[in-house]
Amino acid sequence: MVRGKIRSLSVRDVRFPTSREQHGSDAMHTDPDYSAAYVIIETDAADGLKGHGLTFTLGKGTEVVVCAVDALSAHLVGRDLKDIVSNFRDFYRQLTSDGQLRWIGPEKGAIHLATAAVLNAVWDLWAKQEGKPLWKLLADMDPKQLVSCIDFRYITDALTEDEAYEILKNGKLGQKEREEQMLKQGYPAYTTSCAWLGYTDQQLTELCTKALKEGWTRFKVKVGADLPDDIRRCKLIRELIGPNNLMMLDANQRWDVQEAIEWVTKLVAFQPLWIEEPTSPDDILGHATISRALAPLGIGVATGEQCHNRVMFKQFLQAKALQYLQIDSCRLGSVNENLSVMLMAKKFQIPVCPHAGGVGLCELVQHLILFDYICVSGSLENRMCEYVDHLHEHFKHPVVIKNAAYAVPQEPGYSTEMKEESVQQYQFPSGQVWKELTSEEQAKLE
Repeated sequence: MVRGKIRSLSVRDVRFPTSREQHGSDAMHTDPDYSAAYVIIETDAADGLKGHGLTFTLGKGTEVVVCAVDALSAHLVGRDLKDIVSNFRDFYRQLTSDGQLRWIGPEKGAIHLATAAVLNAVWDLWAKQEGKPLWKLLADMDPKQLVSCIDFRYITDALTEDEAYEILKNGKLGQKEREEQMLKQGYPAYTTSCAWLGYTDQQLTELCTKALKEGWTRFKVKVGADLPDDIRRCKLIRELIGPNNLMMLDANQRWDVQEAIEWVTKLVAFQPLWIEEPTSPDDILGHATISRALAPLGIGVATGEQCHNRVMFKQFLQAKALQYLQIDSCRLGSVNENLSVMLMAKKFQIPVCPHAGGVGLCELVQHLILFDYICVSGSLENRMCEYVDHLHEHFKHPVVIKNAAYAVPQEPGYSTEMKEESVQQYQFPSGQVWKELTSEEQAKLE
């Protein structure tokens, strides 16, 4: 039962120095420090439960998102949680349509990242109060209640409320069996952790060999900085993983449209399943051009981790600009907006393969992809969820991988709660960046 009035919202800037060992490095983000704007919501309810949410960043700029969260907090503090979740669509619009704040969006950029962090905390608290993991909270909802959480504004030309309801109603058929299947088998995953762009050949070899022994069969390789080096690295990794395992490529927005086509064509010998973010994440028609050019080669286009909102995803789908749709639990407006995108993907028959390369993203997105399979898509064909093995030790209920698959989380909530000692250790001094800290200051944060 939902209860309590929200009495406080706090937000902290948490940063991990992953750039030191090139974890997360790609062609466009060469020195990422995996970071988060970390939100905690407290109520006056006697249960003492708190809502934890976050949005993912790469270090510098997290302080901007923290400011945006503070600006949004006025919409929550003093509100009854029951009033929020019983009319979630209206509350979502209050956050995204603030008459002044929306000018620095709308529904994009730092203000939308902040919206995700806030709403992730609300969903976490709701699930905890119901005593269910987030995926189960969603799966147990009546289709009408789920639909009422979604803002359909701007997407009714692609998906109406009635269509969404019919998809969710049909998804109830076989739901119990799919849920039992997930509990036994888990959701199939692929690894990105073996082939960050900054890794040496020795690291690539050691990590791929280790992953193969652990049962991984799907590998993503970062490309885009240098073509001869990409050819060499892809050849090395294909030889390591063998001809029957899957390889995906990720350029992280490095190329112009024609450059992307020419570059990927030269990598076709390594049998990539997809090229991810081949060009600007905002260039829908450019992605469509690349998709048409690469289709005869059997290579699909994947994108979405930096797709701003449901409207852009609608256009990607309408333009046939992607073959693999990559939702992100912190780029879009939390569960609410991700629901709309998963439902559109179902209508357009495009597989959802979420982005999870970042601190906390695996913890969050596992819930969304479980819900998608159990209640929306009902299919595992061409579907898999990204996994990176960094920083899970800082979470109270870290993601669990078994046999290269996401094990189904059982703890109530959205798996977003970080260990307080980790937050204190890596909470960042306001107004500073890693490169500006002295060695003594860095040591204190570690």
